[in-house]
Amino acid sequence: MPIVKCPFTSGRPILPLRIINPHTGQAHRAAGLIDTGADECAVPAYIASVIGHNLTAGGRKQIRTGDGLTTAFSHTTRLEIFHPATQRLLFTIADAPIDFLPNLHMILLGVKSFLSQFILTIDYPQKSFSVRKP
Repeated sequence: MPIVKCPFTSGRPILPLRIINPHTGQAHRAAGLIDTGADECAVPAYIASVIGHNLTAGGRKQIRTGDGLTTAFSHTTRLEIFHPATQRLLFTIADAPIDFLPNLHMILLGVKSFLSQFILTIDYPQKSFSVRKP
């Protein structure tokens, strides 16, 4: 089921989701900002320990963010995307490498692991968005 003309939350396109460590089964419910300017999906570092990842044991890489150069730690993670109105599970992003970043305060749903799998329509005048599979 696609997400159609979903109103923005706090003025932005935000989706409810669950982040799961496929190795431990531990999960965390949160909200993720659809970010067309983010190359990758990114998760605040504190969530790594909540779902049983050892943050610094992940693949380490330097990335450029709006705040400059930072270290990201990549871990295999599953993302479940829920419908904002019904809370029904709509999409699962299978076990993919997701970046966990210190000093990040919100989950970003970026191009590589998320947006590249969907057709996204954003209607800024109406403050709504739609997401569907191609």
